[in-house]
Amino acid sequence: MKAYAFLLSSLLALPALAQEAPVSPIRLNQSGLLTNAPKIAILPDAAAKPVAWTLRDAGGQVVASGSSIVTGDDASSGQHLHRIDLSAVTATGDGFTLVAGNVSSRPFGIGAGPYAALKRDALAYFYHNRAGTPIEARLVGERWARPAGHPKEIAPCFGGKDNAGNLWPACPHSLNVTGGWYDAGDHGKYVVNGGISVWTLLNLYERQALKGKAAAFPDGSAAIPEAGNGVNDLLDEARWQMEFMLSMQVPDGTRMPLPLGPQDGKGRLSFTPDIDVSGMAHHKVADERWTKLPLPPHLDPERRFLYPPSTAATLNLAATAAQAARIWKNIDPAFADRCLKAALRAWRAALRVPNALAIGDFNGSGGYGDSEVSDEFFWASAELLATTRQPLLVDAVTKAQFFNRDTIPEPSWGQVGSLGWLTLALHPEVLPEADTARIRSAIVKSADAYVKEAGDSGYRQPLSPKGYGWGSNSGLMNRAIVLAYAHDATGEARYRDTVVDVADYLLGRNPLDMSYVTGYGPRAMQHPHHRFWANVLDPKLPPPPPGVVSGGPNITSLGKQARERIGDCAPQTCWKDDIDLFTVNEVTINWNAPLVWLAAWLDEGR
Repeated sequence: MKAYAFLLSSLLALPALAQEAPVSPIRLNQSGLLTNAPKIAILPDAAAKPVAWTLRDAGGQVVASGSSIVTGDDASSGQHLHRIDLSAVTATGDGFTLVAGNVSSRPFGIGAGPYAALKRDALAYFYHNRAGTPIEARLVGERWARPAGHPKEIAPCFGGKDNAGNLWPACPHSLNVTGGWYDAGDHGKYVVNGGISVWTLLNLYERQALKGKAAAFPDGSAAIPEAGNGVNDLLDEARWQMEFMLSMQVPDGTRMPLPLGPQDGKGRLSFTPDIDVSGMAHHKVADERWTKLPLPPHLDPERRFLYPPSTAATLNLAATAAQAARIWKNIDPAFADRCLKAALRAWRAALRVPNALAIGDFNGSGGYGDSEVSDEFFWASAELLATTRQPLLVDAVTKAQFFNRDTIPEPSWGQVGSLGWLTLALHPEVLPEADTARIRSAIVKSADAYVKEAGDSGYRQPLSPKGYGWGSNSGLMNRAIVLAYAHDATGEARYRDTVVDVADYLLGRNPLDMSYVTGYGPRAMQHPHHRFWANVLDPKLPPPPPGVVSGGPNITSLGKQARERIGDCAPQTCWKDDIDLFTVNEVTINWNAPLVWLAAWLDEGR
């Protein structure tokens, strides 16, 4: 308990509705700059010539001075920008102030940064969002304690009409799917989005173990019930979701009609009768109808259903269960064996039913539809190869269409092929040397493209102006993971520097002067789209705890309500701290998972 007493005290100290600080005329990471990394400030200013600046310490002594670099008009922010480079400063401490022209920054620190605390707060997100168990006051404080949501959840299969009028026959079974994590602002639990989230946490653990890094979450370091059980706390948290995903696997001998392959695109589906779906995974378990905000999960009045199995969900299960099998092999052999058996069942089921696409439009939950599953097949084959070392899987990996490319896209729930590349980068021994070199080259080439994009961006972000879509902050963090792998492979500073740029942006060095992570900075997000972190709607409910990351600016799919409340906006400014605006301010497991990864990676460099 003592190991995480500091975390509990920080939770209790968080104000219910902190007053938002005024916008600073100089944009900086609001939680402090790293000693051993570039220290960059951004000045929005119309001046066409450099602006003189001075850095003073807490005692008012001049530490450094110079002139800004004019970077000019920036398409992503809609601002005319100057960059102030403090990288040569070696002084550390708190209370530094930067003056540029006639404007001044808030006081800030230079040192180890916030990442030791941030990685723990970011991981705590997952305990807060556990289903099927009480969230205990002794671990999170009275404010965030709550009864178990959906305890003893035995869900039947959905049968009936979807929103397009298609009649879905119910399957013949119910499953005990208690546990897992609530996905986002709603109470749904999804295998697809759970897949990339579990993978990201487990990949952090596996990377640190294989590269001889100190574990980010040794036993007893996290505020979870399992602390002290002799197992790394990151693994304990990931297992909570992995157990749920295992429970979503379809029993043997199950047959049902499904729509297979591409449909007519008009919402009407054609069902193929009597499909053997044994070993597949149900896509999700969720409410029959959308619930309104606010609503703590233990008060959810809706009926809950299992929704039809999909090939994408099945391959998510195959991939993550294979990953878990090798990680737990020497920690809990019985669990590892159960995971491997489930992974192989799911793999065989996906090969048998390769085109059961998630195309049903159901009320009450997110679709997570995916019309292309070749990336899921590649990912699952890579994980199974890394675990089983079966020679037949070498061909499944190297002859896959996804392998035949020289760069990789940023990981996302809809594009998981990149996860396979990163796993293979950790296990070069499973492929011929030429293929291993190809993987390394693709990761580095992708990272080079991200570095170039950052260099072209006024706020130094590895994303083009058109890239700020739904969950743009997650896109940046997942690109940062690829950059971190490139740094691991080469040791070249430019990759780590761009990872730091992403962290600085998330924590306040952006055109809105907003920290997108709750509890980190004087202008931090406070009102995420979430059903029980909803103090702004019901004073009896809590605000979000620290360490929760917003989805971020979204210029591609704002929606009418967000467009009306935000107005005209440049890509990086299409955001508002508003609980109603799920297109910009929702929070979710697959966005907080890379925040854990990113914070832990940066904390390694202290």
